[in-house]
Amino acid sequence: MTQLFGQQPHIMLSGVQKGYRFSGEAIPIFSGLDLTIPRGDFVAIMGPSGSGKSTLLNMLAGIDRLDSGTLCIGASRLDQMDEAARSSWRAHHMGMIFQFYNLLPMLTAEENVELPLLLKPLSRKERRVRVEKVLDLVGLGARAKQYPALMSGGQQQRVGIARAIVSDPDLLLCDEPTGDLDRKSADEVLDMLRFLNRELEKTIVMVTHDPQAALFARRTLHLDKGNFVEEKRAAL
Repeated sequence: MTQLFGQQPHIMLSGVQKGYRFSGEAIPIFSGLDLTIPRGDFVAIMGPSGSGKSTLLNMLAGIDRLDSGTLCIGASRLDQMDEAARSSWRAHHMGMIFQFYNLLPMLTAEENVELPLLLKPLSRKERRVRVEKVLDLVGLGARAKQYPALMSGGQQQRVGIARAIVSDPDLLLCDEPTGDLDRKSADEVLDMLRFLNRELEKTIVMVTHDPQAALFARRTLHLDKGNFVEEKRAAL
């Protein structure tokens, strides 16, 4: 496995300012936030509600724009992109895993996984090969024709992981990926994320409230009042 720390950063935020307006009042979230994540890292972000975890994830996904500052992911300056450019960047470089899976109930597992590929210049056969490969990777090849309603929560989340990686992104953003799962299912999903990080070298940023989930990451950063106040590094 490539050495992570000291590498060129995969993600770099510098001097980031971000806030919202509510009832005419300005509410600051970040005031000069800095963050560096090396390529191939697996970072858990923890903190109380309102600390800025979801806002940070949305900025990294190119969904929320910075008020000011710099956001570089790989060779891309997301803070300088318009919405169309950020959308194109997401399709090529990022996968997202959600707490409540966000699967379409009228589609089978393989059809849900195929959705991101419909935006790419691939033949039907090429899409089918990719979908089959990632469903096998997450252990659900035999359930490709099943609908989400017939699957457990853990199985649905693994379909969500397959969908997130089918385009082979280098960055995975996870928003409470185990928040709706029992402990056994949660640990199976987290084992899969750790595999994707350590074996396939995906960079992963995971927002979680669960200290047990954070143990699967390489390091844990704690957000409080818009700033990082603590870091714990896992034993590799």
